[in-house]
Amino acid sequence: MRGARVAISFGGNMGDTHEIFQASLETLAATPGIILEAKSSWYKTKAVGPPQPDYLNGCAKFKVKLSPQALLETLLAIEQKFGRVRQERWGARTLDLDLLLYDDLIVDQPNLQIPHPRMHERAFVLVPLAEIAPDWIEPFSQRIIHDLLQEVDTSDVHLVKSN
Repeated sequence: MRGARVAISFGGNMGDTHEIFQASLETLAATPGIILEAKSSWYKTKAVGPPQPDYLNGCAKFKVKLSPQALLETLLAIEQKFGRVRQERWGARTLDLDLLLYDDLIVDQPNLQIPHPRMHERAFVLVPLAEIAPDWIEPFSQRIIHDLLQEVDTSDVHLVKSN
């Protein structure tokens, strides 16, 4: 399939996050116009924002035939399907799916910013993204993901051993 290359981050700290992540990956991969290309390991990270449990984070790379807006709507629907309730900014959640990169596109709209505006400062995004796409050029800075990773503190990002 020809299409856009996209990177999506996964985050969550409520419920059985391993199960939710696996089911949401399967849901994405079963969506017409979306093909899973690679999935990172999962990582345990400290929460950003109000006091709450640690997060599980990871990233996946896909080929898509959806527009950025249609993909965003798909991600929001999948979050809702898995119990995401938006009450508090940076609050606890079952599933957070962020569209990080869409080819080399730069989008700045009220409901969609690509590349994700804070990804370059978040180790919990860059560590798993560098695992599956270390040479992807972040279009705003024109720097590769591996180099962006070198500039963040990764001490609170811990690989979760798979069962």
